[in-house]
Order: sequence, then structure tokens, then C-alpha cells
Amino acid sequence: MKLTDTKIKNAKATGKEYRLADGHGLCLHVTEAGARLWRWRYRFEGREKVMSFGAYPIISLSAAREAHDRGRRTLANGVDPMAEKKAVAEAHNPSKIVNPFREVEALWFEKWKVNKDERYVANTERRIETDILPRIGDRPINDIRPPEIVDLILAIEERGAADVARRALQQIDQIFRYGMTKGHNTHNPAGAFKPKDILKQMRRENFKRVSASELPVLLRKIHFYAGSPITRLALKLIAYVFLRTSELIEGRWRELNLKEARWDIPKERMKGGRRPHIVPLSRQAIAIFQELWNYRKNAIWMFPGERTNDFMSNNTILGALDRMGYKGKMTGHGFRGVASTILHEKGYESEHIEIQLAHGPQDEVEGAYNWAKYLEQRRLMMQDWADYLDQVLAEALSVPMDGPPAPNITTLSATSHANGSPLPRSKRSCLST
Repeated sequence: MKLTDTKIKNAKATGKEYRLADGHGLCLHVTEAGARLWRWRYRFEGREKVMSFGAYPIISLSAAREAHDRGRRTLANGVDPMAEKKAVAEAHNPSKIVNPFREVEALWFEKWKVNKDERYVANTERRIETDILPRIGDRPINDIRPPEIVDLILAIEERGAADVARRALQQIDQIFRYGMTKGHNTHNPAGAFKPKDILKQMRRENFKRVSASELPVLLRKIHFYAGSPITRLALKLIAYVFLRTSELIEGRWRELNLKEARWDIPKERMKGGRRPHIVPLSRQAIAIFQELWNYRKNAIWMFPGERTNDFMSNNTILGALDRMGYKGKMTGHGFRGVASTILHEKGYESEHIEIQLAHGPQDEVEGAYNWAKYLEQRRLMMQDWADYLDQVLAEALSVPMDGPPAPNITTLSATSHANGSPLPRSKRSCLST
């Protein structure tokens, strides 16, 4: 049966790449990430070839069929459709610099991907193939002008992917700058404007989170969570280390250094990919990793998915919080806000907190230095934070479930922290048992 727009729109990511056939070799290639790309498989002079028609919905079903029909007619006349497409492009673009954008992009990509995380590289390649190459891949790189880049970026934003649009503009800018250093092009149309000149201003998303006074009850519910033990440990650990959810669940065992009590996250896994990140590990966090090791499925992922060989879904932590009664009230990301608020209120140095939250300068040189800055001070802060959470939980566990409301955490300590003195230490590590 031939494809319909409904079937195409319902084609979702399944974790594996697959194809939906439309007939005579035309198919919709659905990537692991859910991108939908038009491909035509045909044979010419005994060799199988694959011709790309672009990405859906930029290239509609009817447009893909029209391009497919033209290709079949060309093939019936004994001409290779891909060779004719290239010849037509060159004929309509008589530039002295013939280099098509996609060739320069390929050279840049080979240089760029060195020493980067494989998954990060694969995701970047898919985004380029989906959003960039179908629009300007076959254009001579030196003929591309700023309005073409603007149209490309706005098309991405219009489908509701503003963050992807910004990354695409950044990558195009990098490709053009690389091309200039190698003599492939003489100008950079992506550098003629800034993202704010064309894109809507992004509003900061305030992730839902509980207040400080609600933290004891939340920690108690996590302590008694009856779901998957791996999910329970993920919830406990994210409270201790307050990483972004994706940074936590994509953790790999090779990143862990228990001997030095630290978790070294490579820059490719961090937001923006600008700098690596060090998480000093408290005694409680180390205990969680030791328990987590007993549940491992393999030696790669710290938090493997229940039904896949990949890491756990980004919705696992959110779903667990929903089941505990925090739907619309708390997210995995919310632990960052809770930690930031309390640590600032207790008098810890703002710079120490911000570096531990992986908030840093945009300058790559300064950022490369800051990732290991104040490590000893942060190590003490993270241990104090873990001890503090244990005391909050201990107080919450001392109150019967049907008793009075849990005490406000601001009353749990009689010690002043205005000068950044440690948070109160608990005699036992409740969260790591």
C-alpha cells in the first residue's frame, strides 16, 4: 500500500532505523531519532544507488513523488538520475568555484568529529542531513547568500524547534569559516547576522520544582519509592549531584573515578558541548554507585533502560515523580533549582555553586579553566549538601505519615551559615541505605 500523509505523520522514532515503502524504490527513511528522509533506491549499470529527495515535511509526499517520477523517466532513458541532477545544478549555477556546500561540510565534519562522543557525533550528523543539506547541500558554497541561510533557519524555527534552529546556524557558520581557511569560499553568509536578528527571543523555561519546605516530604517519598530500584537510585542520585536529567541518565561507568571520588563528564555530554564537568562525589553518592553496580545490565550505562540496551528514557524520572504525586509540581531538572536556592541561602559562594551547576562563561578558554576551578571547595560543599539532605530525610522519617506536616527545613539547623559554614551533618546516610 502506498504512503499517505497520515501514515507519515504517525511514523515515530522506535529506537531503530526503518523504512516505509511508497513503491518503485521510493521510501521514507525514519532515523533512530525520528527524522523522516526521502530516499530512492535504484540500479544503474548494475550498481545499486540511493538518491536523496530531502526531509519530510519540508519535502511533501507529492513533491517527493514528482521528483521520483522525474528520476524514473531519466533512468528509463539510460541516464543516471544522480549524475543528471548534478549536471543541472552546475548548469544553473555557473560559479567559478564549483565546490558544493555538502563537500565542504563533509571535510569540516571529518575534522570536527575527532575525539567527540559517538552519540553526539551521530545526532549532529542526522540534524545536518535533515535540516541543512536538503536546502543548500547542492549549492556552490561561494554562491550562497545570507537570505538563503535566513530562510533555512526560519523554516526550522517555524516547526517549533527554536533550539535546533540556533544550533543549525552555529554549524553553518562553522562550516563556512572552515571553508574560508581552506580556500573553498571567500565569504561567510552565516556570519552576516546574529541569531537574535532573525529568531524569536527564547523564553527561559522555569522548570517546575518544589519549595524548600516541601523537600522533606519529597525525599521521604523517594526513600520509599516502590518502582524500579534503578529509577529509585536515579532519583536519589540526582538529588545529591543536581545534574541536568540528560547528563545523569546518559552517564557511563567509564566516566566514574571512585578512587578520587569524582565523576568526570566529557564536554560532548554537557549542555552546549563547550567544556567538561567534574562532579565531586559525596560518600552517599559513592554508596549509590556501589549499589547501582549490582543492578547493571552491562558495563556501559549507569542507568540502563528496562527494555532496551540503551540508557533509560528521559521521561523515566519525570514519570516516577508524577506517580509520587508531583505531576506539574516537580521535574528532574527541578533538583538543580532546589539545590541552588538552599545553598545560596546558606551562604555558600555563588561562584562555587554556579560552577557546580555547570553554569559558566561562554568564552571557551575561560571555560576550559573554570571546569576544574574551586574543586576542593566544591568537594566540601557537595559533601555538606549530601549530609544536609540526609538530615532533612531523617527529620521527615521521624514524623508519622499521618502525622503533622513535615517541618520547614529552615528550622532544622540552629547554626548560622551566613559565612558559608558547612550545612549540618547527619549521623547516618539515610539516602544511601
